[in-house]
Amino acid sequence: MKEEFERNFAERGEVGASVCLSVDGETKVDLWGGMANPDTGEAWQEDTVSIVFSCTKAATALCAHILIDRGLLDPAAPVSTYWPGFAKNGKEATTVQMMLNHESAVPTNRDPIREGGYLDWDYMISRMEDEEAWWEPGTRNGYHMVNFGWTVGELVRRVSGKSLGQFFADEVAAPTGADFWIGVPDDFSKPIAPIRLYVPKEGDVPTAFTMKLFTEPDSLQAKSFLNNGGWDMNDPEAHKAEIGGAGGISNARGQVAWYTPLATNDGSLVSADRLAAMSRVTTATGIDATLLAPTRFASGFMKSMDNRAYPQGDQMSAIIGETAFGHVAQVDRSGLPILNAVWRSAIR
Repeated sequence: MKEEFERNFAERGEVGASVCLSVDGETKVDLWGGMANPDTGEAWQEDTVSIVFSCTKAATALCAHILIDRGLLDPAAPVSTYWPGFAKNGKEATTVQMMLNHESAVPTNRDPIREGGYLDWDYMISRMEDEEAWWEPGTRNGYHMVNFGWTVGELVRRVSGKSLGQFFADEVAAPTGADFWIGVPDDFSKPIAPIRLYVPKEGDVPTAFTMKLFTEPDSLQAKSFLNNGGWDMNDPEAHKAEIGGAGGISNARGQVAWYTPLATNDGSLVSADRLAAMSRVTTATGIDATLLAPTRFASGFMKSMDNRAYPQGDQMSAIIGETAFGHVAQVDRSGLPILNAVWRSAIR
């Protein structure tokens, strides 16, 4: 693996990254390299972290599963049981499971998010409540690119009485020792590598998602990615915000730390029964309403998605063992930010 990791820098244009692999609870690989910030010459250090984008969704989903395991949150219950304000504008029949499945029909927002809106939890929750359903909840799924963090995250907040970031810190990061934050504290001191957006190269072939993103500004795809209130993911204030769909701060080692109790089924985070439920496919579709490609999910986690038979399907595939689950940070390398080494298989 070390040789392939080095090839990423020598041949594939990698800038800075980390990779970590644990087997049966024992760390076998722990590598880091490259530049954390090419503009300043800062090297990637052992404790360098960065935004892990959609890997944060898995952390958010785990928080919900912990509450489900404790009997405090019922996947079959209407969301209105815990969050009455969500039940309007066509979303009345939404269940907790639909939210975990990306079926709750608020994948993005039609009207502009105000400047800095992503940094204001209460504002975004009000937007989730007021948004009209994009489809009848439960009848299809469409990747909730950033909104997943506010839909599922608000359930965690209302049921636990703690903010999403605080719940994760107390119930997951602290017991596992994981360097992973959903909103860093004011005195945070670890180096945070700035994210560099992927620059399309000559010869890149856009996916259906990317074509919509760049050619149809009123499309679900464009609004999912661009209607973000000017969110600058490298802004220190954004690092402090609890953006549970895309704003987590970590590195490869930090993610392995909290996935390891799931991979080893040690019962410290969730019971064996809940872990088994977390690994089961709960929704699958031929065409995801947002990504415009086949997707498979297991209650907030991605399952193996082999779309190589489709046009540009290599850009929309994440292939792991059938019982494994986890989450990638990117969904489309031709149009979205890239972060390497982010898939974490929890169950072999």
